[in-house]
Amino acid sequence: MSTTERPRILVVGGGYVGLYAARRIQKKMRYGEATVTVVDPRSYMTYQPFLPEAAAGSISPRHVVVPLRRVLPKAEVLTGRVTTIDQDRKVATVAPLVGEAYELPFDYLVIAMGAVSRTFPIPGLAEQGIGMKGIEESIGLRNHVLEQLDKADSTTDEEIRRKALTFVFIGGGFAGAETIGEVEDMARDAAKYYTNVSRDDMRFVLVDAADKILPEVGPKLGQYGKDHLESRGVEVYLSTSMDSCVDGHVVLKNGLEVDSHTIVWTAGVKPNPALSRFGLPLGPRGHVDTQATLQVQGTDYIWAAGDNAQVPDLVGRKAGNENAWCPPNAQHALRQAKVLGDNVISGMRGFPQKEYSHANKGAVAGLGLHKGVAMIVMGKMKIKLKGRLAWYMHRGYHGLAMPTWNRKIRIFADWTLGMFLKREVVSLGAMETPREEFYEAAKPAPAAPKAADKGALGAEKAGEKPAAGKTEKTEAKAS
Repeated sequence: MSTTERPRILVVGGGYVGLYAARRIQKKMRYGEATVTVVDPRSYMTYQPFLPEAAAGSISPRHVVVPLRRVLPKAEVLTGRVTTIDQDRKVATVAPLVGEAYELPFDYLVIAMGAVSRTFPIPGLAEQGIGMKGIEESIGLRNHVLEQLDKADSTTDEEIRRKALTFVFIGGGFAGAETIGEVEDMARDAAKYYTNVSRDDMRFVLVDAADKILPEVGPKLGQYGKDHLESRGVEVYLSTSMDSCVDGHVVLKNGLEVDSHTIVWTAGVKPNPALSRFGLPLGPRGHVDTQATLQVQGTDYIWAAGDNAQVPDLVGRKAGNENAWCPPNAQHALRQAKVLGDNVISGMRGFPQKEYSHANKGAVAGLGLHKGVAMIVMGKMKIKLKGRLAWYMHRGYHGLAMPTWNRKIRIFADWTLGMFLKREVVSLGAMETPREEFYEAAKPAPAAPKAADKGALGAEKAGEKPAAGKTEKTEAKAS
């Protein structure tokens, strides 16, 4: 960590907003005007809309993440967590990956911590659930699903087979519907290479507490998405939720009970709980309360945006909805980050702040290879697409929205190769415990018994009792 007399702009979080805001600030900043410091537990940014495709093997996992130090070469990138913020002293406490926590002074602060999975106290969820918020979980889900096919193919126990080939997904929003669509596609392809496993042996279950799936694209396209998944053999249960999943025994509120080794949780997100320790004004759901300028209410040196911020939707409010807030999606995050970066520079130079205003452009979702739904908003007109054309829209939009040309090119290269080469169906489950095999080969041999113990052991083998004197000496030494 460098020390500098220049003002420090501290960006807490290296996700979509943190990355783009830091890039924007550096682009607009004069040479030597300030120091930009980004703190995040990971040294890379994850483009979350591509996690389902990474789980299905359509995209290489490394191409879904962007290394912060490479994209922000002039910034100070610290791998760790901001645990507390002292607003009076303008000091943040940083807990690095290793070593003692330390204080980091700042002059301007950007809160971009994003969101975490929204969970409930459901028995068994912590032990059995698989999230879909990070690339690690995406890779883990892919390996796990293929490993279940390996298990089912190699056993004759019907109960084990049934549990291994049952896949339960909780949550029917973008993350849930896209993930189950991609994973079902992958499992269908993989089953072609197994002797004792077919698609008919598998059971896919999608559960949502709402009365529809994919609410972001409207009721008609949501119904199409539901019908499409059901046509592929996916069981969709709406207006219900999961009561428990202890040891993989899933119990739903509608009375359905299934046994499954795979329980994927995608039932929404919530703001990072660490925000409650920063002393910032929070909304009713834990988001940082901001003005339309993205400045935190009551401050002139702190900004927030993205999934962890409660940002007024000016377009919605002009239309008559006084309680309209910007939804937490990549469309808003990208645009908010640019306005935020400009406002930080303006605040540093004493210029007026610009308000964030953006009209919804629609939404796109992929439901597997060549399948998708899309709603494009053009003024007052809404264009609704489904099937292959919507899937092209989904890939085109997110491919272009992927940060950096390096990653854009790699993503499109993956898709191009996928047109000519078959999908990889290899499970690398050992990646989760890569040292296990080496440890078994190199672990120390059991300690040899002491000389006195050897004598006693030899006497016992010969059917004799060890001499009383030797036993007493050995016990005396031990004591």
